[in-house]
Amino acid sequence: MDGRRVVGIGMTSQRTRERLVARLSEAGITDPRVLNAIRQVPRHLFVEEALASRAYDNTALPIGYGQTISQPFIVAQMTQLLLEGQALHKVLEVGTGSAYQAAVLANLIPYVFSLERLRVLHNRAHRLIRELRLSNVRLRLGDGHEGWPGEAPFDGIILTAAPLAIPKSLTEQLTVGGRLVAPVGTGGNQSMRVCERTEQGLICRDVSRVSFVPMKHGLG
Repeated sequence: MDGRRVVGIGMTSQRTRERLVARLSEAGITDPRVLNAIRQVPRHLFVEEALASRAYDNTALPIGYGQTISQPFIVAQMTQLLLEGQALHKVLEVGTGSAYQAAVLANLIPYVFSLERLRVLHNRAHRLIRELRLSNVRLRLGDGHEGWPGEAPFDGIILTAAPLAIPKSLTEQLTVGGRLVAPVGTGGNQSMRVCERTEQGLICRDVSRVSFVPMKHGLG
C-alpha cells in the first residue's frame, strides 16, 4: 500500500475522518450505515501519496488519466440514494476508477461487481482491493455500456461517469424493484438521476445538479 497505513496518522488519522463524517452529516447525509462506511474506508489509500493530506477534504481529487476520485459527499449521496428503503444483495458499479466507491459499497452490500474501461486503473484498483482484503468485491475490465450480463440481474446499479442517456443494456440487467443511480447529461448540464425498474417500465427522478466525467465506449 505504498507504505501508507490503513489507519493513518496526522491528516489521515481517525480524527480527520470523523471531521469529514460530521461535514457530510451537516450536508444532508442521514443514513448512519453510509456515514459509518465513509468512516471505515481509508480514502488516503485511494489517492496519490502526494495528495494524502487532502484525502479527507470534501473535494474531488485527480487520480490520473483524466479521471478523479469523487467528492466524498457525492459518494455518500449516491450510496444513500441506492440504499434508500432497500435491502440490497448484489450491486453493479460502472466506472471503478480509484475503487473508493466500490470499497464504500463493500462495507454495506454482500456482493459488489465493478467495471472499469481503463486497464491501468483496473489493475491499480485490483491491487488495492486485494490488499484491503475486500473479498466481496469483484472487478472486471470492460465497457460499462455493456454491463456484466454473466452476473445479472442486479438489485442495484450505480454509475460513476455520465452517459448522455442511461444505456438500455444496464436497465435490462436490473431486477424488477431494483434501483439505478447515475449522473446523466453533458458537461455543465448533468443531473443525478434515480431510476426504479417496475413491471411497467422505468420510473426516474432527478435529485440534484452534478458534474462527472463523461461515460465513454470501449477500452483504454
